[in-house]
Amino acid sequence: MEQKIYLDGKFVTRNEAKVSVFDHGLLYGDGVFEGIRAYGGKVFKLREHVERLYKSAKAIMLEIPMDGAKMEEIVLNTLIENGIEDGYVRVVVTRGEGDLGLDPRKCPRASVIVIADKIALYGDELTRNGIEVITVASQRSLPIVLDPRIKSLNYLNNIMAKIEAANAGVTEALMVTREGFVAECSGENIFIVTKGVFVTPPAFLGILEGITRNVVMELARAGGSEAREEIFTRYDVYNADECFVTGTAAEIVPVLKVDGRTIGSGKPGSATLSLVKKFRKLTAGEGTPIILRVSKSASRR
Repeated sequence: MEQKIYLDGKFVTRNEAKVSVFDHGLLYGDGVFEGIRAYGGKVFKLREHVERLYKSAKAIMLEIPMDGAKMEEIVLNTLIENGIEDGYVRVVVTRGEGDLGLDPRKCPRASVIVIADKIALYGDELTRNGIEVITVASQRSLPIVLDPRIKSLNYLNNIMAKIEAANAGVTEALMVTREGFVAECSGENIFIVTKGVFVTPPAFLGILEGITRNVVMELARAGGSEAREEIFTRYDVYNADECFVTGTAAEIVPVLKVDGRTIGSGKPGSATLSLVKKFRKLTAGEGTPIILRVSKSASRR
Protein backbone atom coordinates (compact mmCIF):
# COMPACT_ATOMS: atom_id res chain seq x y z
CA MET A 1 0.00 0.00 0.00
CA GLU A 2 1.35 3.40 -1.00
CA GLN A 3 1.73 5.75 1.95
CA LYS A 4 -0.87 8.51 2.12
CA ILE A 5 -0.30 11.76 3.96
CA TYR A 6 -2.91 14.29 5.01
CA LEU A 7 -1.89 17.72 3.75
CA ASP A 8 -4.20 20.72 4.10
CA GLY A 9 -7.49 18.95 3.44
CA LYS A 10 -6.36 16.21 1.07
CA PHE A 11 -4.71 12.82 1.24
CA VAL A 12 -1.73 12.72 -1.09
CA THR A 13 1.07 10.28 -1.77
CA ARG A 14 4.44 10.67 -0.11
CA ASN A 15 5.96 12.07 -3.30
CA GLU A 16 3.15 14.58 -3.62
CA ALA A 17 3.41 15.77 -0.01
CA LYS A 18 5.29 19.06 -0.39
CA VAL A 19 5.35 22.39 1.42
CA SER A 20 6.44 25.80 0.18
CA VAL A 21 10.04 26.92 0.71
CA PHE A 22 8.40 30.04 2.17
CA ASP A 23 6.60 28.05 4.89
CA HIS A 24 7.55 29.54 8.26
CA GLY A 25 7.76 26.05 9.75
CA LEU A 26 10.69 25.39 7.42
CA LEU A 27 12.23 28.85 7.58
CA TYR A 28 11.97 29.46 11.32
CA GLY A 29 10.72 26.34 13.08
CA ASP A 30 7.48 28.27 13.52
CA GLY A 31 4.88 25.66 14.36
CA VAL A 32 3.91 22.86 16.72
CA PHE A 33 3.62 19.08 16.55
CA GLU A 34 2.50 15.94 18.36
CA GLY A 35 3.55 12.31 18.28
CA ILE A 36 0.72 9.84 18.90
CA ARG A 37 0.70 6.04 19.19
CA ALA A 38 -1.76 3.44 17.97
CA TYR A 39 -1.92 -0.01 19.54
CA GLY A 40 -4.03 -2.89 18.25
CA GLY A 41 -6.53 -0.77 16.36
CA LYS A 42 -6.86 1.93 19.04
CA VAL A 43 -5.21 5.33 19.42
CA PHE A 44 -3.79 5.81 22.89
CA LYS A 45 -4.63 9.07 24.68
CA LEU A 46 -5.78 10.73 21.44
CA ARG A 47 -7.80 13.44 23.22
CA GLU A 48 -4.88 14.32 25.52
CA HIS A 49 -2.44 14.61 22.63
CA VAL A 50 -4.78 16.80 20.62
CA GLU A 51 -5.45 19.01 23.63
CA ARG A 52 -1.71 19.47 24.15
CA LEU A 53 -1.31 20.34 20.46
CA TYR A 54 -3.87 23.12 20.78
CA LYS A 55 -2.31 24.41 24.00
CA SER A 56 1.07 24.62 22.26
CA ALA A 57 -0.54 26.44 19.34
CA LYS A 58 -2.30 28.89 21.65
CA ALA A 59 0.96 29.66 23.43
CA ILE A 60 2.56 30.80 20.16
CA MET A 61 -0.64 32.46 18.85
CA LEU A 62 -1.02 29.96 16.04
CA GLU A 63 -4.60 29.42 14.90
CA ILE A 64 -5.25 25.85 13.79
CA PRO A 65 -7.84 25.95 10.96
CA MET A 66 -10.10 23.30 12.53
CA ASP A 67 -11.35 22.33 15.96
CA GLY A 68 -10.03 19.52 18.11
CA ALA A 69 -12.79 17.09 17.17
CA LYS A 70 -11.98 17.50 13.48
CA MET A 71 -8.28 16.98 14.19
CA GLU A 72 -9.08 13.72 15.96
CA GLU A 73 -11.05 12.61 12.89
CA ILE A 74 -8.12 13.38 10.62
CA VAL A 75 -5.73 11.36 12.81
CA LEU A 76 -8.06 8.35 12.70
CA ASN A 77 -8.70 8.69 8.97
CA THR A 78 -4.96 8.93 8.25
CA LEU A 79 -4.43 5.62 10.02
CA ILE A 80 -7.31 4.11 8.01
CA GLU A 81 -5.87 5.44 4.74
CA ASN A 82 -2.59 3.67 5.49
CA GLY A 83 -4.05 0.47 6.92
CA ILE A 84 -2.18 0.95 10.20
CA GLU A 85 -3.42 -0.49 13.48
CA ASP A 86 -0.09 -0.44 15.32
CA GLY A 87 2.04 2.58 14.57
CA TYR A 88 2.90 6.21 15.09
CA VAL A 89 1.17 9.40 13.96
CA ARG A 90 2.97 12.71 13.60
CA VAL A 91 0.73 15.77 13.53
CA VAL A 92 2.44 18.96 12.35
CA VAL A 93 0.93 22.44 12.23
CA THR A 94 3.11 25.14 10.70
CA ARG A 95 2.47 28.88 10.58
CA GLY A 96 2.04 28.39 6.84
CA GLU A 97 3.40 30.11 3.77
CA GLY A 98 4.61 33.68 4.21
CA ASP A 99 7.69 35.55 3.07
CA LEU A 100 11.32 35.72 4.15
CA GLY A 101 10.51 38.08 7.00
CA LEU A 102 9.70 37.08 10.57
CA ASP A 103 6.27 38.70 10.70
CA PRO A 104 3.70 35.90 11.25
CA ARG A 105 0.96 38.21 9.96
CA LYS A 106 2.34 37.52 6.48
CA CYS A 107 1.19 33.89 6.88
CA PRO A 108 -2.57 33.99 6.22
CA ARG A 109 -3.32 30.34 7.01
CA ALA A 110 -1.65 27.57 9.00
CA SER A 111 -0.69 24.35 7.26
CA VAL A 112 -1.72 20.97 8.73
CA ILE A 113 0.21 17.77 8.01
CA VAL A 114 -0.60 14.33 9.44
CA ILE A 115 1.69 11.35 8.81
CA ALA A 116 0.97 7.77 9.90
CA ASP A 117 3.68 5.15 9.76
CA LYS A 118 5.18 2.14 11.46
CA ILE A 119 7.64 2.95 14.19
CA ALA A 120 10.98 1.43 15.17
CA LEU A 121 10.82 1.33 18.97
CA TYR A 122 13.62 0.96 21.44
CA GLY A 123 12.22 -2.56 21.59
CA ASP A 124 12.11 -5.41 24.07
CA GLU A 125 15.89 -5.81 23.98
CA LEU A 126 16.54 -2.38 25.50
CA THR A 127 13.66 -2.85 27.94
CA ARG A 128 15.41 -6.01 29.12
CA ASN A 129 18.95 -4.65 28.98
CA GLY A 130 18.44 -0.96 29.68
CA ILE A 131 20.37 2.02 28.33
CA GLU A 132 23.27 4.24 29.28
CA VAL A 133 22.88 8.01 29.59
CA ILE A 134 25.33 10.89 29.95
CA THR A 135 24.84 14.45 31.09
CA VAL A 136 25.51 16.82 28.20
CA ALA A 137 26.69 20.40 28.00
CA SER A 138 23.56 21.48 26.13
CA GLN A 139 21.30 22.76 28.88
CA ARG A 140 17.52 22.79 28.72
CA SER A 141 16.12 26.02 27.29
CA LEU A 142 14.99 28.52 29.89
CA PRO A 143 11.17 28.71 30.17
CA ILE A 144 11.44 32.50 30.02
CA VAL A 145 13.04 32.17 26.56
CA LEU A 146 10.94 29.36 25.05
CA ASP A 147 8.83 27.31 27.42
CA PRO A 148 9.67 23.62 26.83
CA ARG A 149 6.00 22.80 27.46
CA ILE A 150 5.41 24.19 23.99
CA LYS A 151 6.01 21.25 21.65
CA SER A 152 7.33 23.48 18.90
CA LEU A 153 9.03 22.66 15.62
CA ASN A 154 12.18 24.30 16.98
CA TYR A 155 13.84 21.21 18.49
CA LEU A 156 17.44 22.28 17.96
CA ASN A 157 18.07 22.34 21.73
CA ASN A 158 17.10 18.66 21.90
CA ILE A 159 19.00 17.78 18.74
CA MET A 160 22.23 19.34 20.06
CA ALA A 161 21.89 17.19 23.18
CA LYS A 162 21.25 14.07 21.07
CA ILE A 163 24.38 14.80 19.01
CA GLU A 164 26.47 14.91 22.18
CA ALA A 165 25.06 11.56 23.32
CA ALA A 166 25.69 10.00 19.91
CA ASN A 167 29.26 11.30 19.86
CA ALA A 168 29.82 9.70 23.26
CA GLY A 169 28.43 6.39 22.03
CA VAL A 170 25.45 6.26 24.41
CA THR A 171 21.73 6.08 23.78
CA GLU A 172 20.45 9.21 25.48
CA ALA A 173 21.41 12.62 26.81
CA LEU A 174 20.49 13.97 30.22
CA MET A 175 19.79 17.69 30.17
CA VAL A 176 19.99 19.90 33.22
CA THR A 177 18.90 23.42 33.98
CA ARG A 178 21.23 26.38 34.40
CA GLU A 179 21.06 25.77 38.17
CA GLY A 180 22.09 22.13 37.73
CA PHE A 181 18.72 20.51 38.38
CA VAL A 182 17.80 17.47 36.29
CA ALA A 183 15.27 18.41 33.58
CA GLU A 184 14.75 15.65 31.01
CA CYS A 185 16.44 13.70 28.25
CA SER A 186 16.62 14.80 24.62
CA GLY A 187 13.29 13.18 23.79
CA GLU A 188 11.99 11.62 27.01
CA ASN A 189 11.04 12.47 30.57
CA ILE A 190 13.08 10.94 33.37
CA PHE A 191 12.11 9.20 36.62
CA ILE A 192 14.11 7.95 39.58
CA VAL A 193 12.89 5.44 42.15
CA THR A 194 14.27 5.63 45.69
CA LYS A 195 12.91 3.49 48.52
CA GLY A 196 9.81 2.77 46.47
CA VAL A 197 9.02 6.42 45.73
CA PHE A 198 8.76 7.54 42.09
CA VAL A 199 10.09 11.05 41.45
CA THR A 200 10.13 13.09 38.25
CA PRO A 201 11.05 16.76 37.66
CA PRO A 202 8.15 19.24 37.94
CA ALA A 203 6.78 20.88 34.80
CA PHE A 204 7.64 24.40 35.98
CA LEU A 205 11.33 23.49 35.96
CA GLY A 206 11.29 23.59 32.16
CA ILE A 207 10.28 20.24 30.69
CA LEU A 208 7.73 18.90 28.25
CA GLU A 209 4.86 17.57 30.34
CA GLY A 210 4.75 14.16 28.72
CA ILE A 211 1.55 12.19 28.20
CA THR A 212 3.37 8.93 29.02
CA ARG A 213 4.96 10.63 32.04
CA ASN A 214 1.54 11.43 33.45
CA VAL A 215 0.23 7.94 32.73
CA VAL A 216 3.21 6.41 34.56
CA MET A 217 2.52 8.54 37.63
CA GLU A 218 -1.13 7.42 37.60
CA LEU A 219 -0.12 3.75 37.27
CA ALA A 220 2.40 4.02 40.10
CA ARG A 221 -0.17 5.61 42.41
CA ALA A 222 -2.83 3.09 41.44
CA GLY A 223 -0.38 0.36 42.46
CA GLY A 224 -0.02 1.86 45.91
CA SER A 225 3.29 3.67 45.37
CA GLU A 226 4.02 7.32 45.99
CA ALA A 227 4.70 9.29 42.82
CA ARG A 228 5.57 12.96 42.98
CA GLU A 229 7.06 15.86 41.09
CA GLU A 230 10.19 17.12 42.79
CA ILE A 231 13.39 18.98 41.99
CA PHE A 232 16.51 16.82 42.16
CA THR A 233 20.13 16.80 40.97
CA ARG A 234 22.42 14.26 39.34
CA TYR A 235 23.55 13.21 42.83
CA ASP A 236 20.05 11.87 43.41
CA VAL A 237 20.12 10.06 40.08
CA TYR A 238 23.47 8.41 40.81
CA ASN A 239 22.20 7.15 44.16
CA ALA A 240 18.71 6.10 43.08
CA ASP A 241 17.58 2.49 43.31
CA GLU A 242 16.18 2.65 39.78
CA CYS A 243 15.97 5.08 36.89
CA PHE A 244 13.95 5.04 33.69
CA VAL A 245 12.80 7.31 30.88
CA THR A 246 9.35 7.68 29.35
CA GLY A 247 7.95 8.93 26.06
CA THR A 248 5.34 8.25 23.42
CA ALA A 249 7.85 6.52 21.14
CA ALA A 250 10.13 5.13 23.85
CA GLU A 251 7.31 4.03 26.18
CA ILE A 252 9.25 3.02 29.36
CA VAL A 253 12.97 2.23 29.14
CA PRO A 254 15.23 1.38 32.12
CA VAL A 255 18.43 3.42 32.60
CA LEU A 256 21.27 1.34 34.02
CA LYS A 257 24.16 3.78 33.92
CA VAL A 258 24.42 7.57 34.12
CA ASP A 259 27.73 9.38 33.62
CA GLY A 260 29.57 6.11 34.21
CA ARG A 261 27.76 5.46 37.51
CA THR A 262 25.84 2.21 37.79
CA ILE A 263 22.27 2.77 38.93
CA GLY A 264 21.08 0.39 41.62
CA SER A 265 21.94 -3.22 40.86
CA GLY A 266 22.91 -2.39 37.29
CA LYS A 267 19.90 -4.28 35.98
CA PRO A 268 16.33 -3.15 35.20
CA GLY A 269 14.60 -2.79 38.56
CA SER A 270 11.47 -4.58 39.68
CA ALA A 271 9.49 -1.33 40.02
CA THR A 272 10.36 -0.33 36.47
CA LEU A 273 9.57 -3.72 34.98
CA SER A 274 6.27 -3.85 36.86
CA LEU A 275 5.34 -0.48 35.33
CA VAL A 276 6.25 -1.73 31.85
CA LYS A 277 3.80 -4.63 32.24
CA LYS A 278 1.05 -2.36 33.54
CA PHE A 279 1.63 0.17 30.77
CA ARG A 280 1.47 -2.48 28.05
CA LYS A 281 -1.72 -3.87 29.51
CA LEU A 282 -3.21 -0.38 29.54
CA THR A 283 -2.25 0.40 25.94
CA ALA A 284 -3.61 -2.95 24.80
CA GLY A 285 -7.04 -2.22 26.22
CA GLU A 286 -7.54 1.55 26.24
CA GLY A 287 -7.84 4.02 23.38
CA THR A 288 -9.99 5.53 20.67
CA PRO A 289 -11.01 2.87 18.10
CA ILE A 290 -9.64 3.45 14.61
CA ILE A 291 -12.96 3.73 12.81
CA LEU A 292 -13.33 5.71 9.61
CA ARG A 293 -15.08 8.99 10.26
CA VAL A 294 -16.54 11.06 7.46
CA SER A 295 -14.99 14.51 7.38
CA LYS A 296 -15.75 17.32 4.98
CA SER A 297 -12.21 18.59 5.54
CA ALA A 298 -10.53 15.62 3.91
CA SER A 299 -10.81 14.36 0.35
CA ARG A 300 -8.83 11.81 -1.62
CA ARG A 301 -7.06 11.94 -4.90
